[in-house]
Amino acid sequence: MAEFVLYSYFRSSASFRVRIALNLKGIPYEYRAVHLLNNGGEQHQSTYQDLNPSKQVPTLIHKGKVIGQSVAIIEYLEEINPEPALFPKDVVTRAQIRQINEIINSGTQPFVNLNVLQELEKRAGFDQEKKNAWAHHFNVVGLEAAEKVLNKTAGKYAVGDKVTAADCFIVPHTFTAKRFNVDVSKFPTVDRVAKACLELSEFKKAAPDQQPDYPGPGV
Repeated sequence: MAEFVLYSYFRSSASFRVRIALNLKGIPYEYRAVHLLNNGGEQHQSTYQDLNPSKQVPTLIHKGKVIGQSVAIIEYLEEINPEPALFPKDVVTRAQIRQINEIINSGTQPFVNLNVLQELEKRAGFDQEKKNAWAHHFNVVGLEAAEKVLNKTAGKYAVGDKVTAADCFIVPHTFTAKRFNVDVSKFPTVDRVAKACLELSEFKKAAPDQQPDYPGPGV
């Protein structure tokens, strides 16, 4: 087994964040796909639940140690491999990065997560159109907040002129928003930062359509 193993799903924004961070750190890893829809969702299989009781992706295995949740994984990678730094030493800058991350991680993404959309269908009878409208709304709410913060923090990237952990969150969020027909160009600072990041190979290689479980366009 490789030193680093990542359980991932091509379209998972949380997995996307970790793939970016691994690439930025120059850490090679073995990719193991967990399809969140096939066979009722492979994340519900007992073998995977033993690794990740939350039944979510991503999950990282490093030297036999298992770590779930993208925030915990990225902070772990920073601690074991500090360079290049995704959280600079300046305490204010670090707080700004974490603020942006949490606008997305806890303030937006949980509302548009697959299990929430499935529960809305199950309990409230949401059809696909209503689920898409729900996800569109909360993606816009998150982008509005991120835009206001980035207007104060951004240089070339989300916080200043060097890539940080905040960019690992901003880019996947724009991909998710576009899936739900959000016009990201209405958030010009977020859009500019995301485009700047996507000029970098580490971000390109982490993109959903570059993953081994990507099924093709239109999926």
